[in-house]
Amino acid sequence: MGCSGLHLYLIVAGCWHTCPPGETIGSRFRGIAPGLSQLWAPAQLAVLAKVVDLNGFSSAARALGVPKAAVSRAIADLEQALGTRLLERTTRRLSLTAAGRLLYPHAKRVIEESDAARTAIARLRTPATGPLRIVSDPTYGRLLLTPLVPRFLESFPDIPLEVALDGIGMEGGWDVAVRAEPSNDPAVAHRALGSPPAVLCATPAYLERRGTPAKPEELRSHDLLTPEAAELPEFRLLLQRGTQRAEVPVSPKLAVSDPAVLHAAAAAGLGIGLLPGFLCRQGLATGRLRAVLPDWAAPPAATLYALYPTAMAADARVQRFVEFLAASIVPALAGP
Repeated sequence: MGCSGLHLYLIVAGCWHTCPPGETIGSRFRGIAPGLSQLWAPAQLAVLAKVVDLNGFSSAARALGVPKAAVSRAIADLEQALGTRLLERTTRRLSLTAAGRLLYPHAKRVIEESDAARTAIARLRTPATGPLRIVSDPTYGRLLLTPLVPRFLESFPDIPLEVALDGIGMEGGWDVAVRAEPSNDPAVAHRALGSPPAVLCATPAYLERRGTPAKPEELRSHDLLTPEAAELPEFRLLLQRGTQRAEVPVSPKLAVSDPAVLHAAAAAGLGIGLLPGFLCRQGLATGRLRAVLPDWAAPPAATLYALYPTAMAADARVQRFVEFLAASIVPALAGP
């Protein structure tokens, strides 16, 4: 079945035979609402797509659940409004004219969007069942997502979870992914969850060997471990203390997108790491790491996102999990 707007048009079109000779639906209503043709156009385009896809007026009428006369009138009104023929009709075959071939892709998208809208509403009315499939980059998954899973299951015992922390995904697809960057795929929606505060830190052994920087400019003489940057081999480190700002260009000893690798290098005493605060929290508390320039604030680490297929935006399970992440990960990122 088509959308309600399509059926409204076809119901009205079904009364075409009651109009005086030479008068169409468009002419009858034109004096009442000059823009009414814009209201009918999407329905007429949807009818055109259905006629072409099913190769016939009778088949389209059966699929739409309306009289064949209503389908014929919709096509006739569309051709009249455009001032050109769209279909070549004989007793044996139906084919598109040049104008029809040009218009058909647009008409097809109208009916596809109508179908997608009905599917989304159907999902909203009939919530999906089965486990919600979650994937995450390993670093963020183990340190941020793992502690939240039991809390989510306690809050929503009717939503089972399947969780993969391999950074790749799971066979058969996923429902929600936690990533350090959004997707460029229009079929994937995203919501920002927050940006982890960043900390400069190193092992006491490294600082004893190389000295502890007292001001930002002294970082240039140290081995820096930083995230990847477009400016490589020069990485510009921006620091702020109150109203003071410092921009320090450095050549990193190691630049890598995975914060777990940076943390491992810093913990091994290879240099001063620019790390997400949640990664070095335990090391700082136990003394295995020491904060560098603690009075200066570094820019936040990469923003974390919850990604999910656009087609599942109305899925109640996805909505609850993403809302839970947004409410729970931000305090975890902020730390004590």
